[in-house]
Order: sequence, then C-alpha cells, then structure tokens
Amino acid sequence: MKFTHETLPQRVVFAAGQSPAAVAAEVEALGGSKVMLIASDREKELADPIAEKIPVVLRHEEVVMHVPVEVVGRALRAAVGAEADILVSVGGGSTTGLAKAVALTTGLPIIAVPTTYAGSEATNVWGLTEGETKTTGVDDKVLPASVVYDAALLTTLPGEMTVASGLNAMAHCVDSMWGPRADPIDRALAQEGIRALATGLPAVAEDSTSVEGIEQTLYGAYLAAVAFASAGSGMHHKICHVLGGMFNLPHAQTHAVVLPYVLAFNAPHAPEAEARIAQAFGSQKAGVGLAALREVLDAPRALRDYGMPEDGIARALGPIMKAIPANNPTPVTYANLTLLLQAAWAGEPSN
Repeated sequence: MKFTHETLPQRVVFAAGQSPAAVAAEVEALGGSKVMLIASDREKELADPIAEKIPVVLRHEEVVMHVPVEVVGRALRAAVGAEADILVSVGGGSTTGLAKAVALTTGLPIIAVPTTYAGSEATNVWGLTEGETKTTGVDDKVLPASVVYDAALLTTLPGEMTVASGLNAMAHCVDSMWGPRADPIDRALAQEGIRALATGLPAVAEDSTSVEGIEQTLYGAYLAAVAFASAGSGMHHKICHVLGGMFNLPHAQTHAVVLPYVLAFNAPHAPEAEARIAQAFGSQKAGVGLAALREVLDAPRALRDYGMPEDGIARALGPIMKAIPANNPTPVTYANLTLLLQAAWAGEPSN
C-alpha cells in the first residue's frame, strides 16, 4: 500500500432547523464583521432568517448557472466596493461557485450553506465559464472555511431537483473510485457516500419533508465531495463539464443522465471499484444497483431532453478526449466515446 492522501481543513456543522444561529456562530468564529451574503432571489426566503443574525453589508442576488466570467466580475466589484471581509453563500452549486470565484481573487473566507446536494461546498475546486468553454481549477483559497448543513432548508427543494442533485452527488462518489489521484481513503469515503445516498434519496423522493432522509442524503453528498476533492475529476466529470459549458445544459441533470453510461464503460476494467459500488448498493453488480435506484427515483434519462443537439456529439468529442485523465480504467477512443455520448443523448439502456 503506497499512496499520499491530503485531507482538506474545514469545519462542518450539521444543524437541522438552526442555520441562522449556526451561521452567526461561524461568522463570529472567523472574525467576520462585514458579510457579503450571496443568495439568488429564489433563495430569499431561506436566506432572510440567516441575514437577520449576521452583520450583512451587501446582499448579492445575481447567480447564474456555470458561473459566467462577466457575472463574477460584477460580484467582485460589489465585494470590493462594500469592503466585505467574509462571504456567506446560501444556495446550490451555482451560488457556492460564485462565492468561490470571488474568493479566488480576494482571498475572503467562505461560509457555505447548501440548499441542494451539489457538494461544491466541500471541495477546493472552482469553475468559470467564458463563452462555450468551462474552465475548472484547484485552489485552497476557494475551499469554504465552514459548511452549515441545515436539513430544514431542503424540505422545499422540488422533487425533480432533489433527484438530479442527489445523483450528481452519486457521480462524485463513482468518479472518486478511479479519479486521477484516487486512493484507498477516497474509495472508502465514496463507498459510504453511495450507501448513504442510496438510503436517503428514496426516502426524500417519497417524502420531500423527511428530515431524516435529507440528512442521510446531505451526509452522503458531503462524503462524496470530500472523496472527489482528493481523488480528482475523472471521466464522468470531464464529459459533463464540456457538455455543460458548450451547450448550457443544466448541471445536475447532465450528471444524472451521464452517470450510468460512464459506470458501464469503466466497471469492466475496474473490478475493485465495481465491487465496492455494488456492495454499497447492496447489489450483485454496480450497474444493476444504480439502475434500480434510478428506477425508483424516475431519474433523468436523455441529454436531448435538456437541450443538447444531436450534432453536438461530434463537436464535443475533441474537447472531452483532451480532458479525460490518462489513467481512466478503460482506454478511451473517439469510437467508444462517440457510442457513449450517442447512448446518453438518446437515453438508450446503459447495459
């Protein structure tokens, strides 16, 4: 056994129904006195009680999917103009992503309050989109100093978004099994993440107000993100980042669609990972376990349903081929990647 594993420094607070007090405590612990609160207008009702408990000098509501550079520029100017000394983000991956983009330049600490299962709050990965190109990178400045998980904030998350966001977290787990820096600790965290997500998601799908189900799903999403931050971005995420940036596809739904195809593609050449994933699902085969969960959840099925043009497959091949890590378990060619993307575009069976 020979590997190097790095654990990122971060405080994580689970506080169902208590996010205003919990966030206030984190702001105080970090010495913040001028908070820039980032939350879209869709999250206003969730952010208002938090805003009442912390010293807000600026509320910023312009949040856009895939974090366009022009949106980041406006947020940066606002942060500097308000002399903010700390960032609090209340929202999903796009909101956390904007806070990270501001922190990347300013170095301001972030307290993240997730309202989806995106997992970005637990990683030091940032992403920006310029035109049709999404660029990602790694920098410890963007890792939130604290994360406050409040299950009560997710009880109003629409069912379809819960499913897509939860499967996005599942994709973090699966990619962490064979990411470019994957190690035994990452695989152990990812396996437990899959188990928790497979337990929590059906409970939340059946009852969107189930705090117990939401907490299991948040727990799984957090483990998924921690594993992913260490293991690095594998084939699945490289595909989704290219497609998302190129065709402005919805982030979580794109991940939910592509996941079974990448799992089917890599599993035959990654027997240890396949066995771990299957065990986490309580299934004989990893693909069978994922398919059963997707059936229960009525998961997103085809990229064409979310606006990807069929001729986009050929356009995306080159950028994806350049991005996929060299150590992907199954050798990737233009031919087998084309077949994968065609199947994901049409929603054909993955096995």
